[in-house]
Amino acid sequence: MQFIGRLIVTALATAVAVWLVPGITLSSSDFTDKVVTLLAVALVFGVVNGVVAPLVKGLSTCFIVLTLGIALLVINALMLMLTSWLAGTLGLDFHVDGFWAAFWGSIVISVVGALLGGLLGSSRDKD
Repeated sequence: MQFIGRLIVTALATAVAVWLVPGITLSSSDFTDKVVTLLAVALVFGVVNGVVAPLVKGLSTCFIVLTLGIALLVINALMLMLTSWLAGTLGLDFHVDGFWAAFWGSIVISVVGALLGGLLGSSRDKD
């Protein structure tokens, strides 16, 4: 149940990023298609953040420390760009138009995801 809650929170945070950030587009036409696409993108984003991001962060630990954590913003933007590429490969209608759209989109997704996760109680500490 916790997995579904996090998936929905990530899908809602991604929807807010699509709405707020120019350059992040969801080109599905029907409401049901948009919901399914957002859930699929949230699943892809979760896999990218669960598999690729820890490897990249582990390999760039010295650089992250040297930049006082600013490099994490760049890594998160690159993970969103990778999600966009994978979504296109899988035939999903989700696209990020460049680094700056991914940069601001990753910030929006992080902040909205944290707020919604806190409000809905989908934290990782609960069992």
